Order: sequence, then C-alpha cells, then structure tokens
Amino acid sequence: MSAPMLGHKVDLADLAKRISGTLILPENDAYDEARQLWNKKVRKRPAALARCMDVQDVVEAVRWARTHKVPISVRAGGHDYAGRSLCDDGLVIDLSQMKAVSIDSDRRIAQVQGGATVVDLIDEAQNYGLATATGICSSVGMSGLTLGGGYGPLTGVCGLV
Repeated sequence: MSAPMLGHKVDLADLAKRISGTLILPENDAYDEARQLWNKKVRKRPAALARCMDVQDVVEAVRWARTHKVPISVRAGGHDYAGRSLCDDGLVIDLSQMKAVSIDSDRRIAQVQGGATVVDLIDEAQNYGLATATGICSSVGMSGLTLGGGYGPLTGVCGLV
C-alpha cells in the first residue's frame, strides 16, 4: 500500500497499522465521499485520509507525516469554504468520527472533540437546559468555528464563538 506524495512513493502500510481508525486511499470506494466538503467546488485530491477514532490516532498520524515529510491538513466539520481542510497529495487527518461532547452543567463548560459539529453541542447542551454560543448552521464543525471566531445568534450578548 503506497501513494505518491510530493513526487515520491510513500509506504502507507505502517500508518494503517498505527491507527485504530480507517485509512482511506484514492482506490477505496469511500474516497470520493470522504474528501467531499460542504463547498462542492473544492476538488482537492489527498493521497490519503486518516479517519481518526481517538486522540492517539491523531498523534500517530501527525508523527507518521512528520517522519515522512508529508504535508497534512485537518478536516473537522468539512465546512471551510476555501477547502483548507484538504490538501493535494498529502495526508488529511479526518476528525469526523470524533464527535463526543461532555458538559459540566455546574460550571457551564463544554468540552468537544475535534469532529463535533454545532448540532452535536446544541443537542447535548439542551439536555441540561443550556444555550450555546454557536453558529447558526448546524453542520459547521466546532473546531473551525471556534478557531475562526464564528458568528451566531448570541454574538450580541456573548461575543464571537
């Protein structure tokens, strides 16, 4: 199992063994769906997508990419208009399966995994009667929304996400 990255073949078998998630390659049936973003005009073709199941998978994917000098991108919700969550001929670290949300209702603090979306957070917060300062589009990933300073219905009261 190998793929061309940066003009040379890179053996992906070691990466596949290191992660508990799935390594998706261009020849896999799931490839086109896995690389599809919200903005369907983005046509980037990564050499592989590491669909991570936990933090250790992410650590292993980053270590592998660094060792092999392979460019990476990180896909959380896949809602980035510019398509920065994909990279051509590199490794996409796909967090879409890491959607856990935990809420400390006493402190009113939520912790979300990298692939959690707005709707994942809202659904969990509603179990505690809490409102969230999120964006208005339910499919947007919380990672990109918070790092990008997203706007939402409570921006006037709470500020940017």
